[in-house]
Amino acid sequence: MVEAARDIGAKLWLLVAAALGCVAVAVLATDQGNRQTAAAAGIALVTVVLLVRALVYGADRGDRLRARSLQELVGKDATPCFSTDELGQVLFMNTAAKERFEGIEGSTLIAKLKDHFASPASVLFRLQSRARSTGTGREDVVTRRGHTRLSVHALAPDRFLWRLEEFVDRSHAGRGAEMLSLPMMVANKSGVVLFTNEAMRRLLGARPKRVDRVFTVTTLRSGEEVEVASVEGPVRAILAEITGAGERREIYLLPVRERPDGTEMVADFENLPIALIKFRADGSMRSANAYARDLTRLSDDEMLPIHDLFEGLGRSVSDWMNDVLTERVPGASEMMRLHRDGPEQFAQVALRRIVENGRPGVLAILQDATALKTLEAQFVQSQKMQAIGQLAGGIAHDFNNLLTAISGHCDLLLLRHTQTDPEYADLVQIHQNVNRAASLVGQLLAFSRKQTLKPEHIDLQDVLSDLTHLLNRLVGERVELVLTHAPNLGMIRADKRQLEQVLMNLVVNARDAMSDNGLIRIETEAVTLAHDMPRERVLIPAGDYSVVRVLDEGCGIPADLLQKIFEPFVTTKGVGKGTGLGLSTVYGIVKQSGGFVFVDSEVGQGAVFTLYFPVNEADLPIATLSQIAKTVQSAKAGEGVVLLVEDEAPVRAFASRALRLRGYTVLEAENAEVALKTLEDPTLEVDVFVTDVVMPGMDGPAWVREALKTRPDVRVVFVSGYAEDCLSENQARIPNSVFLAKPFSLNELATVVQDQILH
Repeated sequence: MVEAARDIGAKLWLLVAAALGCVAVAVLATDQGNRQTAAAAGIALVTVVLLVRALVYGADRGDRLRARSLQELVGKDATPCFSTDELGQVLFMNTAAKERFEGIEGSTLIAKLKDHFASPASVLFRLQSRARSTGTGREDVVTRRGHTRLSVHALAPDRFLWRLEEFVDRSHAGRGAEMLSLPMMVANKSGVVLFTNEAMRRLLGARPKRVDRVFTVTTLRSGEEVEVASVEGPVRAILAEITGAGERREIYLLPVRERPDGTEMVADFENLPIALIKFRADGSMRSANAYARDLTRLSDDEMLPIHDLFEGLGRSVSDWMNDVLTERVPGASEMMRLHRDGPEQFAQVALRRIVENGRPGVLAILQDATALKTLEAQFVQSQKMQAIGQLAGGIAHDFNNLLTAISGHCDLLLLRHTQTDPEYADLVQIHQNVNRAASLVGQLLAFSRKQTLKPEHIDLQDVLSDLTHLLNRLVGERVELVLTHAPNLGMIRADKRQLEQVLMNLVVNARDAMSDNGLIRIETEAVTLAHDMPRERVLIPAGDYSVVRVLDEGCGIPADLLQKIFEPFVTTKGVGKGTGLGLSTVYGIVKQSGGFVFVDSEVGQGAVFTLYFPVNEADLPIATLSQIAKTVQSAKAGEGVVLLVEDEAPVRAFASRALRLRGYTVLEAENAEVALKTLEDPTLEVDVFVTDVVMPGMDGPAWVREALKTRPDVRVVFVSGYAEDCLSENQARIPNSVFLAKPFSLNELATVVQDQILH
């Protein structure tokens, strides 16, 4: 209130003028009401003026009395004393204060003390807040001359008495703080510089305000080398820090012992059987032991920085090292690729922070991880190939259902038309294109290893001899084909038609790889492995093998495509010159036949495809009844009851019509549950179950096993867009059952059903 009165008191003449104006209106006004209002306003203003004057007078008188009392109390005190208001305005100074601070400009205590010690505003505010709450406060601060004990007492709610007791250290050690040749500073815990000696000021060229303005690093550690931002540029020094009184830090800078050779190292470090590399704080290499140089292929005088030695982290290698150096992370271990010429090499790199001779740095511990990384890449590649195979197999299965319906209904239409009908040629075109689509689906199933193979014991020499004429026509006149047979080549078990497809694909690829005249060689060899042989991503079991090699003199395969050459839609041919399914088909057929396929190639040196087939001299197993239906022929009219279970409505519609045309009674069911419900009728006689293998709910083998418990003599025909091994691998074989692969024709379905009834 007093401060407000003082502010208003400076403008009292305005209130007096307003009061005189009101008096004039009260005298001159003719209206009685206006006279009364003006008189009342004038009286109020006069009252305000008197009250303000009284408050100001009282406050001034109080200050004069307080100053007189202070003069009597501390006027002759040898210690500087001040009296201030709550805003820090100096109201009183004793004789010692006037002698010490009167020549300093400014009317506030902060201005008087700004050159006495660092950051006086924060110290005064902290002490005044303490005095306001407790009545008194005291704090010791470091000054250039020693240290000062600053105390404060609350004289009134808005008046404070300050006392500055200076303690000048006159001992030799005290004088040394200012006279030391070593740069020295004192700072508080928040980094504010409270004092610097002459040596430090000379080094920096000025008196710093904060510690972070002096050093290039934010975190200071005693005993370590630091870089100081001196007036002449960066200077290296060893930092020594001592914790002083009042949470103060005494920081000294010690000289660095220069070493002429930064690559010196002890014998133990050099001969350790662990790869170790030391890096400086800036990332440059300090030293590397012999084991590390062998691993990284570094010469004795080669000193690469860390960001030029390693790569593949996904972020800056220097940032990664700085995280360890500044202890943002206690340690770090990453898989890194060595940035060196030659074969690709990987290392597991672990970083640890170290300090040598006061200089912080990073120690890198290396482990060769090339084999582990290669194994990881092979595993990822294997997973990718498996995923692509599952996708291709699933698409082919669904597409086979569509082709079965299209082909079957086309067969039904052909039965109602003769060759003289105009629509007959269109129907034949539809049928032929369905067969072409079925061939493409067969390639997808071959890659996914889910096609239906008809394996038999075959002699590779006979197959190659029979195929030579066709292969010569495929390669043309400009390319020479040479066939070399090895003696004593064992029999293998494979699908002859699919094996021929493999050889044709490889020969056609070899022909396309040669732009000019060239030579394609097909060689066979009998190989016996006494032990398991690891090669690339697989382990070939010990045993006897018949090996086929297809060699060409073409352009070769680039290294980046060599590891994924068997993936679908990967081709080295130009745009529009290849589907990318040829080698994936080769891969699928060979793997499904129990063999192995490998490729060796260099750009400009041609390629060698090597096929390993295990020798199989055993007797032929009993052929499945699905092989009996290998010819498309018209079946005789049959008699019998067929339960047809198929979840695809178009396939079910075609199959039921085809069987009814052959004279069979057909019962239809859209799933296994409906089929079992139908069979609950004990009077119903059924001769053959025709069922899809893969269906929603119960699959084909599951419901058939359940039905055969009460009808053990019923024959079974399984149909599926997958291979027959989807039954043999995942389901127990069903007695009296055969397999028919989709897509099938009308005659194929009728022949298989008739054969089951006759047997």
